[in-house]
Amino acid sequence: MTVRAASTVLVGRRTELTALGDALARSRSGEPATVLVGGEAGVGKTRLLEEFGTQVDAAGARLLVGQCLELGEAGLPFAPFAAALRDVLRHDGPAAFAGYEAEFARLLPELARMPAGVAAPAGPALADTPRGYLFDLVAELFRRIAEERPLVLVIEDLHWADRSTRDLIGFLVRAARATRLLVVCTYRTDELHRGHPLRPFLAELDRVRGVDRIELGRLDRDGTAAVLADLLGTEQVARTVDDVHERTQGNPFFIEELAAAGGPVGCATMPETLRDLLLARVDRLPEQAQRVLRIAAAGGTRFAHQLLAEVAGLPEAELEDALRAAVAGQLVVADPDGDYEFRHALVREAVHDDLLPGEHARLHARYAAVIEAHPHLVAAGRAPAEIAHHWYAAHDHPRALTAARVAAGAAAERYAYAEQSRLLERVLELWEQVPDAADRLGMDHLRVLEDTLTAAVTAGDLSRALTLTRAALAEVDSDAEPLRAARLLDQRGRLFALLGKSDGATELREAYRLAAAAPHGPERLGVLADIAAHLIKVDPREAASVAAEAVAGVTETGADLALLPTRIAVLHRTDDTPDLGLAELRRVEARARTAGDSRALVSALVFLSDVLYELGRYEESEQAAAAGVSEARRVGISRSIGAYLLSNRAEALIALGRWDEAEATCAEAARIDPPGVSGLHWLQLRAGLHLARAHPGADEIVGRALAFLSRPYLWPNHRLPLHELRVEAALAADDKLEAVRAARAALADAHLADLPREGWPLLNALARTAALTGDATLAAEVSAVAAALPARHRAEHAHAAHVTAVLTGLGSTGPAEALAAWRAAVAAWRTVGQPYPLGRALLGLGEAAAAAGERDEVAAAVRETAELAARLGATPLGEQAATLARRVGLRGTGRPGPDLLTSREQEVLRLVAEGHSNSRIAERLFISPKTASVHVSRIIAKLDVTNRVEAAALAHRLGLLDRPSPAPAQRRVR
Repeated sequence: MTVRAASTVLVGRRTELTALGDALARSRSGEPATVLVGGEAGVGKTRLLEEFGTQVDAAGARLLVGQCLELGEAGLPFAPFAAALRDVLRHDGPAAFAGYEAEFARLLPELARMPAGVAAPAGPALADTPRGYLFDLVAELFRRIAEERPLVLVIEDLHWADRSTRDLIGFLVRAARATRLLVVCTYRTDELHRGHPLRPFLAELDRVRGVDRIELGRLDRDGTAAVLADLLGTEQVARTVDDVHERTQGNPFFIEELAAAGGPVGCATMPETLRDLLLARVDRLPEQAQRVLRIAAAGGTRFAHQLLAEVAGLPEAELEDALRAAVAGQLVVADPDGDYEFRHALVREAVHDDLLPGEHARLHARYAAVIEAHPHLVAAGRAPAEIAHHWYAAHDHPRALTAARVAAGAAAERYAYAEQSRLLERVLELWEQVPDAADRLGMDHLRVLEDTLTAAVTAGDLSRALTLTRAALAEVDSDAEPLRAARLLDQRGRLFALLGKSDGATELREAYRLAAAAPHGPERLGVLADIAAHLIKVDPREAASVAAEAVAGVTETGADLALLPTRIAVLHRTDDTPDLGLAELRRVEARARTAGDSRALVSALVFLSDVLYELGRYEESEQAAAAGVSEARRVGISRSIGAYLLSNRAEALIALGRWDEAEATCAEAARIDPPGVSGLHWLQLRAGLHLARAHPGADEIVGRALAFLSRPYLWPNHRLPLHELRVEAALAADDKLEAVRAARAALADAHLADLPREGWPLLNALARTAALTGDATLAAEVSAVAAALPARHRAEHAHAAHVTAVLTGLGSTGPAEALAAWRAAVAAWRTVGQPYPLGRALLGLGEAAAAAGERDEVAAAVRETAELAARLGATPLGEQAATLARRVGLRGTGRPGPDLLTSREQEVLRLVAEGHSNSRIAERLFISPKTASVHVSRIIAKLDVTNRVEAAALAHRLGLLDRPSPAPAQRRVR
């Protein structure tokens, strides 16, 4: 994998960039303007100013930059101003200093060496030159430069400035009246110890009119994800993002360093250069403070004063002095609650990794003992996990085993299933190292395997869960404990299907054989119910038979609440009228709420939202799914069954035309990273959204979704939408050969005729492929399948009408018949309430009306299509409407505004307006020339113009070029 040295995108700084732009606008109008930009090292101050530099260029202003040197108060005076003035000398020559060459030569010795220059007089040294006179000269020079063009003076690293530099900056800030000068200074907040001379200087400037402060914070998780995606060239899975964000706490420089370290970025070993950089600041502390930091590092990133005092065993005064030194050194921060936190998690990591082996074990053992004796010293509910962690780190295996099992139980009570899974894995790891493990825990090894398996499934770690089923089945005696073996086989069969390895039928049927012969009782009914639910997608009729056997035992056990979701699921898959199950599902939902059974409630809401969607009740479906998402999140099962609710909600939102909300829901699913096939539905939905919106990242996410087709097994109701996505992606790329290949593969799927819900949208895409390619054979095959596929609900009827209309245009019928078919399709979609397929049907109606000479009908169809496309952000659909309007000579639909252009297209348009070729645009935006060409073509179509020159001219008139063009890539974000 190629890793960029530095991120080329500016993430999470829109507000700050806007503030700088506002200050520039004020200074251009003659108002005094100064911006002080603070932030810790590596947070991105320089990167922000690099981006701001493009605004300065676009505004026609001049930029001068000077940097303070790390030489302290005794360093070179006026060093940043010398650098800025040197730029003036290079650009304007000695004439800029005419009449004052001798005075400025003290700042710029090269002035004296120039042929037309004058030697520096043998008068007083620079330090003895009257400061007021020198300050006036510099201010006058900047005033003269600003008369020609607005001037932006950037002084970086103000925390290293000498006093002379600070005084001159203060003078310019106060003296800048009616001068088109903007002063921008950056400084590191983590360098400002209590006695730092910059503190009072900043306080003085805060009282001056026109001075603004910007504090750059760390990136949030989404910002970390965006930087990683840019550095590594692709979106990273949620766990990687979480790991990197936790370790770097959103510091861009740290993110870059971990990404460049090689190996899996989330668990990359800290680079030695970064470790040395972090420890260098620790080494500057007094020895006692360093010792306290080592003790604190063993306790974690955040630690309570009282806990540290107990572990350290130091006199209070010594401890406070040490902490005061750490706080003053910007290594630790204190909060009002009396707790402390390492300023950077990576600082704690570096200090902890630097502990000697004996010191490491001793400190962790001390923490474990103190927390056992005083559990109130850690956050409520955290004592069991903390104790388990410290005994493990202290290498006390017996205590670590017992503590991990106790902590796992506590984690489950808090719905922290990922933590429970991790702790139970530790129990398994320690089992062989503790001879009397079974006696200590009061359970056998198989029970630990079963508990770990269940926790892994609930936490969403399906691959690990599958491995655990194999280990557990190797230990279970199916003759002595048939239900125990049946449950393990059932779980294994379901995991095979979820991971796309097989349909799991062999395991499920063996599980049924064992359960059917087992003694009757509630446990047997539960196992049969689970087997039935997992058999649904393998053989619905067989599943119905197993479910009936389970339900028959409800009367004698009263276990109807637990079995009803299975009964509804089976009914949903074996009955052509899903509305029959609505009343029962509502009853399950109500009873689950009353009983406080979260799992039954979430399960019921999955099926309820699904049935409501199929019935075309999209608002109700979205509401049911949203309620389920909230409940799943509350009880910690978002990565398992909760993932289905997220995708159900996104599907309903897409149908309703609330695409921004659907995108946000898919983004939430991406963050939790559902495993296996449970992570496919949202991925497929997001890929479809990105195609419909011509999103720049569409190819990548479509590829991720279509990769599921290469798995050995995929449930048919998941496979058919992927066939549809493959066809749509080919059509979007105007790749007719691939579209036909994808269509043939879809028609060869034996389940196409069995699943109307998934089959009709696929047939719609296949019909459009036949129409676009003129493939009569393909059209005939699609027509034959459509004739045999039942249409049960409104959306399916609308798809059927749409397919008929598309295929009608391929036959020998005349324009009148085609127009009638398209009118029927539009009418059908209006009853459904899905705006996007309605827009597609309206576009077809417009084409048919144009062929029939119905100009007014064309205009109405184009106008409504354009409005729908603009509201959805469906740019290709809008382009097609604009193309049709141009072809028939319509000009009454209005020109598209900036909202119809994507952010990437706006960037491309600005570069087009600057006269760049497609190759140059590709270089600037890190895309291929072909992609740049596609963007330019779409812009021309959207703006309803004929060439690049017209596009640039129209963009200027519409004000689409207010924002500056993107800057070339920089090598480092600091």
